[in-house]
Amino acid sequence: MAVMRARPYSQFNFMVLIGSDNGTGVNAGFQEVSAPGTEIHVAEYRAGNWADNSPIKVNGSYKVPDITLKRGVIGELTLLHAWLKAVRDGGNDSSVLMTVVINLMSEDRTTVVQTWTLTNARPIKYTGPSFTGKGTDVAIEELVLASEHIEVS
Repeated sequence: MAVMRARPYSQFNFMVLIGSDNGTGVNAGFQEVSAPGTEIHVAEYRAGNWADNSPIKVNGSYKVPDITLKRGVIGELTLLHAWLKAVRDGGNDSSVLMTVVINLMSEDRTTVVQTWTLTNARPIKYTGPSFTGKGTDVAIEELVLASEHIEVS
């Protein structure tokens, strides 16, 4: 699905789809998404009788770093907060694990140019907004997700 071109795409046109949500509703309207990625662990190995004194590198397991979603507080409790409550209350089966899709969109928002798909995602941390009587900023809430696998397409 990735669309290649000579100039890089802008970072400000993206859509987040959580579970069966289509990404167009207010539930998935996020201001910021931290960078998705993968970390591959590498082990070093050297047999004692090797002539070369440097070790070889052996691929090990991999992990997907946590993803942070930020949005303005909108009073929506049905999707994200219900999901967080289900995990907090002990859910650890397929009923609380969701697929989260992050789509980078073209500038005219008609084409998905690259997709990051997080499998078996679950919320692991929620942070509410900071409050101040002198503030003029939007109240921002933050949700951190852990997932088991990521695919880029």
